[in-house]
Amino acid sequence: QEEFSRTHFSTILRCLVGKLSPDWLDLLPDGQLEELWASFFLEGPADQAFLVLMESIEGAASPSFRLMKMARLLARFLSAGRMAAVMEGQCGQQAGPASRLLQETLLTRVVGLPDHLGNRLQRETLAAFFPQNYFPLLGEEVLRVLQAVVDSLRGEGPSSDSLPSPAVPRLGLEILGVLVPRLTVLTQGNCLWQRVCWRLVECVPDRAMEAVLKGLVEAAPGPEVLSRLLGNLVTKSKKAQFVMTQKLLFLQYSCSMPMLQSLLGYLAMDSQRRPLLVQALKELLETWGSSSAIRHTPLEQQRYVSKALLICLTHLGEAELQASRDELLASLMEGVKSRLDSSLPPVRRLGMIVAEVASARLHPEGPPLKFQVSEGPPRAAVTLAPVALPAHWGPGCGASVSPGVCTAGRGGGTALIGESPDQETVDSGGPQAGWEGSDSELDSDDELVPYDMSGDGEQRGSKTPAYVRDCLEALTASEDWERWEAALRALEGLVLKSPAATREVSLELAKVLLHLEEKTAVAGFERLRQRALVAVTVTDPARVAEYLAVQFYALNYSLRQRMDILDVLALAAQELSRPGRLGRAAQRGSPGPGSQPSGAAVPAWKAVVEERVRCKTRRFCKGSTGRAAAAGPNEFNAVAGYFFFPLLQRFDRPVVTFDLLGDDQLVLGRLAHTLGALMYLAVNTAVAVPMGKALLEFVWALRFHGDAYVRRGLLSAVSSVLLSVPAEWLLADLLDELLEARSWLADVAEQDADEDCRLLAVKALLLLEKLRDRLLPLSSP
Repeated sequence: QEEFSRTHFSTILRCLVGKLSPDWLDLLPDGQLEELWASFFLEGPADQAFLVLMESIEGAASPSFRLMKMARLLARFLSAGRMAAVMEGQCGQQAGPASRLLQETLLTRVVGLPDHLGNRLQRETLAAFFPQNYFPLLGEEVLRVLQAVVDSLRGEGPSSDSLPSPAVPRLGLEILGVLVPRLTVLTQGNCLWQRVCWRLVECVPDRAMEAVLKGLVEAAPGPEVLSRLLGNLVTKSKKAQFVMTQKLLFLQYSCSMPMLQSLLGYLAMDSQRRPLLVQALKELLETWGSSSAIRHTPLEQQRYVSKALLICLTHLGEAELQASRDELLASLMEGVKSRLDSSLPPVRRLGMIVAEVASARLHPEGPPLKFQVSEGPPRAAVTLAPVALPAHWGPGCGASVSPGVCTAGRGGGTALIGESPDQETVDSGGPQAGWEGSDSELDSDDELVPYDMSGDGEQRGSKTPAYVRDCLEALTASEDWERWEAALRALEGLVLKSPAATREVSLELAKVLLHLEEKTAVAGFERLRQRALVAVTVTDPARVAEYLAVQFYALNYSLRQRMDILDVLALAAQELSRPGRLGRAAQRGSPGPGSQPSGAAVPAWKAVVEERVRCKTRRFCKGSTGRAAAAGPNEFNAVAGYFFFPLLQRFDRPVVTFDLLGDDQLVLGRLAHTLGALMYLAVNTAVAVPMGKALLEFVWALRFHGDAYVRRGLLSAVSSVLLSVPAEWLLADLLDELLEARSWLADVAEQDADEDCRLLAVKALLLLEKLRDRLLPLSSP
């Protein structure tokens, strides 16, 4: 009989399905043949019958007589309780590949039955296949199977050693709302039902464990019921432990307050699970006080972690608190500091509230921690939902804040940690007037004359850094955007004012400014960044210029950043080559705290006094009113090589993202113009001759470039060489290069298609013409 059921019964059923037709059913009167035909499906092996029914429904033409007959027969199959027989047939089967494959096939068909039937029958779908009807029926069938297992364990059934297979809990994923209320009653005071439930959840595969546990936590009416249903699952399954102590506490924050109380109460109800509760409290406290978490997690999640933290504290006993008190207090104080440093009022209030309640629990014998929390109405304060505090909180552990926000009395009380749904968003953090219990009516100031504040401006002094290192820290690590903007605006002045301090961190500053991105809408951001980078380069020219020139050819830079490097090098060289630069730099430093800004208007009384003095002063002669230009050495002389030569070393070596001789012609043109500018700024310096020789070789290598913008840069570079190197040095060291350049310039001036190129070539030829009297006698031999 077993051999027939396993091997031949499904073939018989498929044959019967193939015979199904109106004429065939009329072979016997009064529907006798149809009843006989249906009895094979309703009384034979349930798993084979169910699979053939589903297979025939999916393979039948739609719509058709056969499809509707098979659908109605499947509805009879369900109403006759045959799904329980399907699941019972899988309990206690021998494990093997064939058995696992059959279970997976059955499971897929059972769970997806409403979807499959809905797709096939469309508008003709029977009511028995609607999800709201099918899954409650399936839940009742699962309970029948579990009852049979309990009876077998009592010795009342046919098999006393059968236990649920992994298929049964997988079927329960969609029906926990039906199972949990019944199991709550059945497991109360019944160890056999508890053992069956424990075995049920232990058989859940890892891929379904999170859905099952979250559903049980949501459906269970309290921690006692959850403990009866799960047992010590968290100590036996690593997956279950991760879900209950990590996933639902830290990675998700959608659990309601009753769910959170059930979860943590479950961990606290057994001595084997309590170490997990202590560990969860330590991790919650660490996360609550993490400065990174405070900055990057939403406020709602921070409230969720705060609720879990306080609930954990209510479940710990005095011995457990005593063992970890020092560690927990240290984490709490560190977290309070991080939260009080936040710029968001809701985050600060949350830190104060939790700190008061938690410190009273952790250190009841010490002085109570008090904060002035009532800076806004209770509804706008960060409130947590009711958390019952146990009566074993001893005297002196009470803490109180604003009425209705968070209170813990002697010997027990309630910490209000919930939020009404209609409250305004707390993210604004602004004060809200008119809240209940205020005395605003008694303190009316309508009769007071308002102070004129029309001329007031925004104060930024408190955010402005005072040192270069403070600016560096604000630009790299600060999440306070006002401080970030203030640091960017103040950096140039601080760099020029403190050159020694700047040289200590010049390379770090250059790297940060080069990669700095606009995080807020700062007016003139690109200009501020460029001026700061130029100031750093001028202050420490050798190191910073060499670093920037090397980075010009480095990987992972955009074309915009490479052109920024060229602009900064040119502007810094221009600043270094100006006479009297040091005097001006000192004047451009940041003013002291009491000094008046340079752009401030002169007071009216001072202008009147100066005008009177000018009118009453007799002058016998007037000299020149303008100041003579300050003379001084060219500071660019000593560092010109650091700016110039690294830019020429690798122009012909393409990298993965940068090819000057390929598609990046715009950057090549900018490079040529920048080299010409650096050459011109090095006028009359000792390094001008090797710079000119190298630049002419660069021009000669690219003289036939097809891009007009590149050719303009090359022609400008030739003119820079002629203007920067003294004539004697040109004749002594660069004569051959100049003669080669002259023939090329003549061709460009006559034949180049670009008008600007022709004009630049003519200008260069005119400069060469001035040297003709000296060039010809030397070149005639």
